[in-house]
Amino acid sequence: MTAAAWGLGAAVLLASIVEMVEALTIVMAMGMTRSWRSTLMGVAAALVALAAFTAAAGYALATWLPEAALQLAIGALLLIFGLQWLRKAILRSSGRKAMHDEDQIFAKEVAAARSAGEVSAKGLDWFSFMISFKGVFLEGVEVVFIVITFGLSAGNMPVAIAAAVVGVLLVLVVGIAVRGPLSKVPENTLKYGVGLLLAGFGTYWSVEGLGIFTGSRESLEWPGADLAILVLIAAWYGLSRLMVRALRRPSVVVPTASGS
Repeated sequence: MTAAAWGLGAAVLLASIVEMVEALTIVMAMGMTRSWRSTLMGVAAALVALAAFTAAAGYALATWLPEAALQLAIGALLLIFGLQWLRKAILRSSGRKAMHDEDQIFAKEVAAARSAGEVSAKGLDWFSFMISFKGVFLEGVEVVFIVITFGLSAGNMPVAIAAAVVGVLLVLVVGIAVRGPLSKVPENTLKYGVGLLLAGFGTYWSVEGLGIFTGSRESLEWPGADLAILVLIAAWYGLSRLMVRALRRPSVVVPTASGS
């Protein structure tokens, strides 16, 4: 496989792991606290909705835009999306935002489930159904977005889909084995990595897509072809570390008594 294909697979795999860990925390909290039947029905409904969303969005993007315009649109979206991930990672690394903690999120979801009271009709617990549906659908939409944009831009949907499926199955298997939130997964580090990959690929495809404004209306070519992606990711990493250093909170110096 090419460097772009390897990067594509890595980005989708890591993103799907991160998003599904968060979805699993919500599902576990609802199922263990209220009703597994209603929770799993909410998950199933979310998967059906995600399948419909994937088909509609993929068809629209693949058929409505020429290649260069597609790369520009998708690259810009990926860049925006990646910069959002990087912004949060930078704030966490600099101490200006709390680290993501699945144990705390799980406890919060459990508390909300217990305080919701009875919200049932015809044998279905609507609270656990809706919370599970919302959690899986919202986290899943981000995975679908990354799969579609990466797959179409790289012209390799099979790799993108396979990487997402592997990530989801991996989280599912480990979640079943652990029977609780996957708090040991280094989510903060993974999110930092995904942000760098999204920003790197987004920059790469955005610049290629600028060819739509030329006379030929064809994609521009980067020096070094796919290897330019590695340079862009390294550049974003260097810039992000500089921002972490600039934003890092100074340590508080406690004055000591004279002569101590």
